[in-house]
Amino acid sequence: GSNQGEREFQAEVDTISRVHHKHLVSLVGYCINGDKRLLVYEFVPKDTLEFHLHGNRETVLEWEMRVRIALGAAKGLAYLHEACSPSIIHRDIKAANILLDSKYEAKVSDFGLAKFFSDTNSSVTHISTRVVGTFGYMAPEYASSGKVSDKSDVYSFGVVLLELITGRPSIFAKDPSTNQSLVDWARPLLAKAISGESFELVVDARLEKNYDTSQMADMAACAAACIRQSAWLRPRMSQVIRALEGEVALRKVQETGTYSSSDITLPYGTSKGKRRFDTDDNT
Repeated sequence: GSNQGEREFQAEVDTISRVHHKHLVSLVGYCINGDKRLLVYEFVPKDTLEFHLHGNRETVLEWEMRVRIALGAAKGLAYLHEACSPSIIHRDIKAANILLDSKYEAKVSDFGLAKFFSDTNSSVTHISTRVVGTFGYMAPEYASSGKVSDKSDVYSFGVVLLELITGRPSIFAKDPSTNQSLVDWARPLLAKAISGESFELVVDARLEKNYDTSQMADMAACAAACIRQSAWLRPRMSQVIRALEGEVALRKVQETGTYSSSDITLPYGTSKGKRRFDTDDNT
């Protein structure tokens, strides 16, 4: 109703006015005129990731662009989770909310459903809230119980990675009468590909095999880790960034344990504390 819309408007203004990052859409201003509420954002000319993957059939998004978009969106999301205080949970990460600028750099948008989350109390692992968001992207624990945390966003980001890899939407028609979630379709194929079999069955055929196999393996491992059923087994976004950049290996892709120093492998001489998402990219 109108009260919900008012709350979401106020939440978006409050949230986005606090954050400034090259991979987050900037709020230019807002207007309240009677019952009208307007938000004015920076102009982002190249439409959404959803359009380029699923709506634009004239051109194919090249693999290098897909990697760049994944990294940019990951850095924006990592900034919200790990550099903002209190942390910000987006709650509606999806391809339609990743906008592309003139250089096809990703900008995360639509903060209307965002929640602040303070984890200063280490015993608090989530907050409970009314379930909102987009089916196909929602983490299972959020969809079933309303429990949301930064790992809920990580799951949604994993679905976006699956879209970049496969070219398929988050929910697609398995046959004329049945829809299937991308996660359910891709999970077993990813596991086989990561274990050494070909990526051919899972990768977007429109790429015509024009992709870097090492980068594909990195993104596939990230996607598989992000969409784990158990929230606590999913990586943090800063770990996802380093894995996408090839600096670390996300091991134990299947749900067999949590992350520890043995699961995150850094090349010799790399600082584990480096937070590229909020040093190089914060503007």
